[in-house]
Amino acid sequence: MSMNYASISYHEDKISIMAGNTVGNDRSSSISAYINGHSLYVVFLQNIGEVTIEISNVFGVTLNIEATETPSGYMYYIPLTGTYTVTFTLENGDEYYGEFEVKD
Repeated sequence: MSMNYASISYHEDKISIMAGNTVGNDRSSSISAYINGHSLYVVFLQNIGEVTIEISNVFGVTLNIEATETPSGYMYYIPLTGTYTVTFTLENGDEYYGEFEVKD
């Protein structure tokens, strides 16, 4: 998925993005993610190339969710409450992740 970088002006709960398996420079500050109810918003603050985004539940099961493009990034609707992990994999294999909770 090719992502454009953009500024962000959301007032939702920010998700801390942490480096996982990385070999390059830490790019976690280039990724912003926010949760608002059942909606996960992802914004890239810098162009970091092709990024694969995967959302999984507490059991490690990957959700099959389509992204909706927004004016500043992408939105994913998470249908069920619970604890989730969003994983970002860059073209070079570097991985970044954030954990979040969906509440009603």
